[in-house]
Amino acid sequence: MARPAVLWLLLALTACALAAPQNVVSKHALESLSLDDLDHQLQTCPIVQELSAVKHAHHAAAPSSLTTRLFAVLFPGSPAVNALLATLYISGPPNFLLALCPTNIDPSSLSVMVAFAVGGLLGDTLFHLLPEIFLGEDEPDRARFVLVEPNRNLVLGLAILVGFMTFVAMDKGLRIATGGAGHDHHSHAHAHEGDAQTTTAAATGADTGTGNGHVKSRRKGKGKKEDADEDQHKEVNPSVKLGGYLNLIADFTHNITDGLAMSASFYASPTIGATTTVAVFFHEIPHEVGDFALLVQSGFSKRAAMASQFVTAIGALMGTLIGIAIQEFGGGNTDGEDSMPRNAGLWGTSLTWGDMLLPFTAGTFLYVGTVAVIPELLETGPNKMQELRKTLVQFSAVAVGAGIMLYISWHD
Repeated sequence: MARPAVLWLLLALTACALAAPQNVVSKHALESLSLDDLDHQLQTCPIVQELSAVKHAHHAAAPSSLTTRLFAVLFPGSPAVNALLATLYISGPPNFLLALCPTNIDPSSLSVMVAFAVGGLLGDTLFHLLPEIFLGEDEPDRARFVLVEPNRNLVLGLAILVGFMTFVAMDKGLRIATGGAGHDHHSHAHAHEGDAQTTTAAATGADTGTGNGHVKSRRKGKGKKEDADEDQHKEVNPSVKLGGYLNLIADFTHNITDGLAMSASFYASPTIGATTTVAVFFHEIPHEVGDFALLVQSGFSKRAAMASQFVTAIGALMGTLIGIAIQEFGGGNTDGEDSMPRNAGLWGTSLTWGDMLLPFTAGTFLYVGTVAVIPELLETGPNKMQELRKTLVQFSAVAVGAGIMLYISWHD
């Protein structure tokens, strides 16, 4: 991947010019150099070489952290191989966990897990993705400098906005399709209100006290599980069932963006890839359980709901493969070969299409971690003391999730 805006400070170049005048090149030659060429030129500077030697010695003396050793075991291959492995990690275990979930699980009970996932997503975005997007990844064995390139940060900011607005459009489209219900990535307790909610409760056999009395009396009259199941399927409101199918489509699309995140992060750096995998994994567990509950409420059997979730997981694999293709063939993995001049990329910058995936991912993470989830955490009930305790637990869960991301970033 072409290093993003790296290795050039005016002060550093001036010092190098004074220390080694033979390294000075003309203005025209500088304009035609790529970032990799500038990297090579700057690394020949005696001052930079001394800084790199000190940094390398400090890194060699420090013992490797537990997370570094663990990530080395989990992700031992190339960026493409590691991205595919990460996709299996985030798609497989959460789906298998659904076998242990009861069919009458209340999605609202996942609020603490959701808060933990929010901390992980926002922590990964703020501690890893955004610094990597604008400044690049630190390297343990050499000093690195940042080239402040005209309009480059604007293009990266635009990619973040596009990622954010893509999820806004997805959510808005689903709300229109479902008559305002929308797609909540974690809790579906409020997805269907009024008659639809009552019908759903009756369809799942939940005796909430607000269900359809006729349905409950008819079930008592039959007294057989098979007849009760038959009545359940008959009583599912068509709009609720449609919401279940539309939710599957939204999940499939959402998983594609998760796959894109895997590929973009691993091509950025192994550390970014590993932390993004951890954040997405934390997010996927309550996401999958909440979607599973909605599918059961929509009339799916437990086996059919699990099978549907496995099908949507294919979207993550598709997204990863698409991201790998963009990185490999879209100029995002040059590694110094056939490097182009700094202004020969997108809109006169050094950026390539492969460089757009990581900011797009950051935009989607910002949406999921804020707009799609925070309103759920802001919901309160009439019992003030109970809500206060619940809030403290949720805030603690957010802090733990973000703290894990900060710990990984600090020690890697």
